[in-house]
Amino acid sequence: MDAPRLLEAIDIHADRIKAATLAAGPAAPVRNCPEWTVQDLVTHLTTVLSYTVAAITDRKAEPPAAVTWEDSLGCWDGERMAVREALRRPADTPLRSPFPHGGPVTVGDWTRRLAHEFAIHRLDAESALPTPPVTRYRSEFAEDGIDEFLAFLTPRRAQPSGREGIVQVSTDTRTWTVLLHADQPPTLGEGIPDLTLAGPADDVYRALWGRPNHAENVGDATLLEPLAAP
Repeated sequence: MDAPRLLEAIDIHADRIKAATLAAGPAAPVRNCPEWTVQDLVTHLTTVLSYTVAAITDRKAEPPAAVTWEDSLGCWDGERMAVREALRRPADTPLRSPFPHGGPVTVGDWTRRLAHEFAIHRLDAESALPTPPVTRYRSEFAEDGIDEFLAFLTPRRAQPSGREGIVQVSTDTRTWTVLLHADQPPTLGEGIPDLTLAGPADDVYRALWGRPNHAENVGDATLLEPLAAP
């Protein structure tokens, strides 16, 4: 997906998160993340925004120190404005990578990262509502999220797991083959899978991020553990 549509996605999902958190209230439990309240979720997202702005502007991150709910909402709004301004830079602008493993990182990569970070956490915010809405993502967006997770995020942030195996991830139109190595991060490649994770793109997207889904897996399900979302 191109940068303008990903920027639009950030705003759409952030607006839905804000609406859900205001409706649920700060103390509401987040069903998708049982260890969190809504205020914890807002604090996490504000911190993500702060680190994103710091990465793009090459300065030290200043995570929010909000105490009250009103402070949390104010920090959230402020960091949203700051990140929108930071992402105005050309998408191909190279940046210092914050990840433990190699590979270049650009402003466009951060735009894509935030679009999917917010899409997943939108589901979390909505899960805190008494009656969560039925939110489904279009195949194009969900497949972009699967690719971002497997081709960009996982090779850069995952640690060697001591596991060996091959995981095939499939939607109706695309397939990714992930090679697990005992002494290095997972990589994309080819081979006969020991585990297949498959289903509609939206469900596979949620499955990789550990959210409720209807994807199916066949084979050694423990091989998903090295791919577990951060």
